Amino acid sequence: MADIVTLKNDFWNVGLIPSTGGCVAFGRVRIGDEWVDVLRPTPTDLLGTWGETASFPLAPWSNRIAGGQFSWAGRDHQLRINFADGTAIHGTGHEFPWKVVESTPTSVVLEFASHQVYGVNFPWAFTARFSYVLDGERFEWHMEITNDAHETFPAGLGHHPYFMRDLASADGGAVGGTAQLQLNCTEVYPVEECLPTGPPEPVSGRRDFRDMKPLGAEFMDGCFTGRTSSTLATIDYPGALTVDIEAGALLEHAVVYLPVDVPFFAVEPVTNANDGFNLEAAGKQGTGVFLVQPGETRSTSFTLVAQANA
Repeated sequence: MADIVTLKNDFWNVGLIPSTGGCVAFGRVRIGDEWVDVLRPTPTDLLGTWGETASFPLAPWSNRIAGGQFSWAGRDHQLRINFADGTAIHGTGHEFPWKVVESTPTSVVLEFASHQVYGVNFPWAFTARFSYVLDGERFEWHMEITNDAHETFPAGLGHHPYFMRDLASADGGAVGGTAQLQLNCTEVYPVEECLPTGPPEPVSGRRDFRDMKPLGAEFMDGCFTGRTSSTLATIDYPGALTVDIEAGALLEHAVVYLPVDVPFFAVEPVTNANDGFNLEAAGKQGTGVFLVQPGETRSTSFTLVAQANA
């Protein structure tokens, strides 16, 4: 079974799985006298499967690249297709073990150096270093990428946290009401099969979460932008818990994934739009893709701020 690195204080109890793509195994918040899963907990028999974890790192890009193909600096690049829809998805860092480089009871630093392994799904060498820190009610996620290559490359960063739709006590009893979402974004990309078909447009109807509202039962997988606040989103479990997602300026986008008939959903703080590399190569504005010079490190962070109100 994969080893779990545990972080704990009076408010948060978090598990990390370095050997499984540097993923998060669980994230629990103390509500009253009990630890309650706020992030989707990873089943014990699936701790070695990154896609079943509570959250996985997105590096060196977020979401999809159409056909796994993009052009950069006059060269065409073909990445390995790793999703059933024919795209290269979620970067490549989650596919390999990460090393623990620093650790305390309330913090850990994990690192992945792409030049140390074979089969990395990216044309340039890089090092990703993700740090996780508990500070009172704050669970901080710090992300950085360093260019180990000899030329500038495009990149993106993010994380893919799954939140529970409903909170439950150890005996299965409900804790508070069903999750509601408020998202401080004014625009969303029109998409077909999760790939942008045009520039962002104003949010409306089902895709308008500017005011707190229920998640709804219908499927949605949307890429939002046009941030209006340092608080990217707020998730509220009425009568029990509120979780604010405070995000750095580089995290210009958010992916909201609402699958059906499952007890979880995702709100992903990310830098770049879906298919960002191809949008950037086509000269589109606001893609969120950033450039990393040789030897340069780019970084960003977000924080889950848990406020129990039970």
